[in-house]
Amino acid sequence: MSPDAQFQALGSIERVTRRELILDRLRAAVAGGELPPGTHLAETELSASLGVSRGTLREALRALEEEGLLSKDSRGRLSVRVVTLEEVRDIFDVRFALESHAAEVICARPDLESALPALRAALDRLEASEHGPIPEQVDADLAFHEAICAASGNEVLVASWRRVSGLARAAIMAAGRETAVLNMSASRHEPIFDAIASGDAERARTVLREHSATARDLIEARLSNA
Repeated sequence: MSPDAQFQALGSIERVTRRELILDRLRAAVAGGELPPGTHLAETELSASLGVSRGTLREALRALEEEGLLSKDSRGRLSVRVVTLEEVRDIFDVRFALESHAAEVICARPDLESALPALRAALDRLEASEHGPIPEQVDADLAFHEAICAASGNEVLVASWRRVSGLARAAIMAAGRETAVLNMSASRHEPIFDAIASGDAERARTVLREHSATARDLIEARLSNA
């Protein structure tokens, strides 16, 4: 490889890194309420505020739109997604379908015990985040649920879960900070770990259904009264 090619490769890595930093910053701003639902993201002002080129910002915004965290209106303007009641139900239905299947697969694993440390670590992270910033709590909550999918060993399932994770992030924050904190507590997630650890697939499915329904109903109630 020529020196020029080596330098070009290093430049590509830097651009990807900056894009990821922007993605993380914007996700945190949405979760933390700095960019509430419905906020229009003006490209020129946002790129100046973040100190990045419009091209790099555009890549990040496109990724967030694909995740479902941003939506585009009829004029092509991007805004922070406003989640409707119907979307909340759809999001939680899809998450339950994916996560309950993953739990059943884990429970059937002959090496079930080997899957538990990663789930316990994700649960410990969620508990440790409880007194931290909201964005960290959201990340930890989603990481726990993704860990369930990952422990199934089904990469297609994991990829499907990741495709809905942006919508899940939007749904978590749809009814405000107080509701989100209640739904993200480690104590609400501990029964999921215990059920999976028991190896009882039906119990795990039941616990996940109750967990999902409780979170969904609380969000819907708050949105209906808003």
